[in-house]
Amino acid sequence: MTVPTRTLPSGDEIPLVGFGTYDIEPSETTEAVRTALETGYRHVDCAEGYGNEREVGEALADYDRDELFVTSKVLPKHLHYESLISACQDSLDRLGTDYLDLYLIHWPNPAISLRETLSAMARLVDEGLVRNIGVSNFTAYQLMFAQQISDVPIAMDQIELHPWFKQVELRAYATEHDVPLAAAAPLARAAVFDDPVIQDLADTYNKTPAQIVIRWQVQNGIVTIPRSTTPDHIRSNLAVTNWTLDEDDMDRIEAISRRDRQYIIDPNHPRYGISE
Repeated sequence: MTVPTRTLPSGDEIPLVGFGTYDIEPSETTEAVRTALETGYRHVDCAEGYGNEREVGEALADYDRDELFVTSKVLPKHLHYESLISACQDSLDRLGTDYLDLYLIHWPNPAISLRETLSAMARLVDEGLVRNIGVSNFTAYQLMFAQQISDVPIAMDQIELHPWFKQVELRAYATEHDVPLAAAAPLARAAVFDDPVIQDLADTYNKTPAQIVIRWQVQNGIVTIPRSTTPDHIRSNLAVTNWTLDEDDMDRIEAISRRDRQYIIDPNHPRYGISE
């Protein structure tokens, strides 16, 4: 199965369909990632804040590292220079790898200088510990500012993006400036499956609602990282590469008027420490 890719500023290719590991219990993580890799996924998305990097690493160990694209993220409370360097090394140790293909600032932290953070990110690139850097949950304005002050190209903004939260302004900016986007919560945590347009298209194409949404993202050049612990769902989520949605049907999805976010961060949660 050939998964389409997007070229990053470094020249690296990131598979448009990756396997997400958010909110998967550590006890289930290794088996879920193994199933994904056996299915044909070669992009795995994780984060120190998910609490399961070590278990992800156990599955990655069975594969040639050069054939995989591994993304991780640093928590907002670790965005000071030395803290970020240490956090990255800890993630590498847990994942059992010498480098990350992509390292993201998980959430912006207004209490810490973004210039300081990006300087640390540049050092990681210089030392070969990280191949590409990026951000997550940044608005168009925050992304523009990061681009202006970073010594290394911002290779990604990972954001909540699905048919009920289409991020029109940010997508327009990213298209104009050729910044790849990745869809977190790409299936709106299954809520979007009940949308009548998605259901109708699933019936029309004889596909699952998840496949319709993932295909919409892929055709828009958006990296998508669905996650599941159910083997059948893991396999079907990747089966979106040998068919397409008609342009009229793509437009129908774009025309869905509902606006419904699925996650909002609590800055006071000790996991994030944004208010520190």
